[in-house]
Amino acid sequence: MALRRLITLFAAFALVASTSTIPSPAHAAVATTGFSAVDITGDGGVVLKANVIAPSAAGRHPAVILPSSWGLNDLEYLAQARVLAGRGYVVVSYTPRGWWLSGGEIDTAGPKDMADLSRVVDWTIANTAADPARIGAAGISYGAGISLLGAAFDSRIRVVGVLSGWTDLVYSLYSDSTRHRQSAGLLELAAQIVGKPSAELTAMLGNFNDNRDVASVMAWAKVRSADTYIDAINANRPAVLIANGWGDTFFPPNQLVDFYGKLTTPKRLELRPGDHAIAELSGVLGLPNDVWTSLYSWLDEHLANGAAQANPIYLRPLNASGETYPTWSAQTTSTVRHGLGRIRLLDGTGLLGGAVSSGWTKQIPTDEDTVASGGVVLLTNGAAAITGEQPEIWLPFVDRGEAGVWAAERPSTVQRIRGVPKLHLELSGTESRGTLVAYLYDLDAVGNAKLITHAPATWLTGTAGARSVDLRMPAAAYDVPAGHSLTLVVDTVDPLYYEENAAGDSITIGGGSYLDVPIG
Repeated sequence: MALRRLITLFAAFALVASTSTIPSPAHAAVATTGFSAVDITGDGGVVLKANVIAPSAAGRHPAVILPSSWGLNDLEYLAQARVLAGRGYVVVSYTPRGWWLSGGEIDTAGPKDMADLSRVVDWTIANTAADPARIGAAGISYGAGISLLGAAFDSRIRVVGVLSGWTDLVYSLYSDSTRHRQSAGLLELAAQIVGKPSAELTAMLGNFNDNRDVASVMAWAKVRSADTYIDAINANRPAVLIANGWGDTFFPPNQLVDFYGKLTTPKRLELRPGDHAIAELSGVLGLPNDVWTSLYSWLDEHLANGAAQANPIYLRPLNASGETYPTWSAQTTSTVRHGLGRIRLLDGTGLLGGAVSSGWTKQIPTDEDTVASGGVVLLTNGAAAITGEQPEIWLPFVDRGEAGVWAAERPSTVQRIRGVPKLHLELSGTESRGTLVAYLYDLDAVGNAKLITHAPATWLTGTAGARSVDLRMPAAAYDVPAGHSLTLVVDTVDPLYYEENAAGDSITIGGGSYLDVPIG
């Protein structure tokens, strides 16, 4: 009930915010019709609750359809719908099936949701002053996923805004074969409190939580992944804006980077500090917000003859000002390989750097956690985005008997990390199933370590004994200050994830291990 009250208050706050005077950045507002609540008939006769606001001037106008986020309803976008209508757009916001007062059961961006989106497009063309040739779809999280997937199935959608969305639901649930525990748990809780879960969704979440019938869960998730339909999206050629947080614990950014590289349509990628839906949150609450401002520009450019933006890649590093690039790869000028070295007896730490070496080992237990942590879903990286300070630990508190720690020498110049760090570990003494978690830190002179990026890796097959693990850590943009040490911590437990380790066992990391760091 607490979550239901929180969501209701959130929607009410958005309603209050939407009634205040919100300037349209660099754009004179036009008169609007005000909001109207409507019912839209979706696929199979399901009634979808929606609201509409539009310019009051005569003639046809570009239109934007906004499906609401997981757990929220069409009131979510009142503040931004008002701004968009003031910029000349017909705006139709709706609650997807299975949520709040909309009919049907939750389809999780499946075929029924795709058919519903097309019915909403039909209704918008038939019942508003929308120009059929100038229709866009956008949203946050669930609304983002539905909008992007919809562009594969309905060629009338000419522009898509993907704010904190996903492109590969399999990766979101099982990245590097590791089940994401806290994020999936929150999604399930919201569905139970304010939604009507389908029998299929209930079965899939049960299978996921119990780690059974993984193949069926992955097949279900693949149907709900835009990456599955990349050829159709490219054939329909919608203009696609993707905006996400570096620390999104629901939809980690590497899937978006990979998807962006496959797009041949007009496209733009933006990454900012924060967790899931944090970067755009103040805009939902009716406050000025650069994610929403970017969406205005994207819609104007492709639906209303607005000015084109120079570079399609915008990155705001975790601790630096925003940067733009013509391509994703342009941010990385070199890659530095840091060999993991022998652990020193004096401080239980190894050298991170230099040539890849052999002849050493570091044993860590499989069932012991350390203070090294990815934090709490939504809260940790969300707070970092608001405060501008990354999650921090005191490195001496990392128990060297329960983790491997490697620290680089302290250069006299700033190290600009730009791209996807890649970790290669040579392991021995492993079981056929196991999990480890790697953390990359910025360590200052007195032991304070700020988290740059982290990721788990799990293996589920093979025989016990030796194996190699290659891990693409989530993309990062971070400036390691001069005199600070780039530091790697590896342990085997993090509350964010389910782990597959046997109790009372150990994993041994050995020579031949290294970390590749992209430098800009």
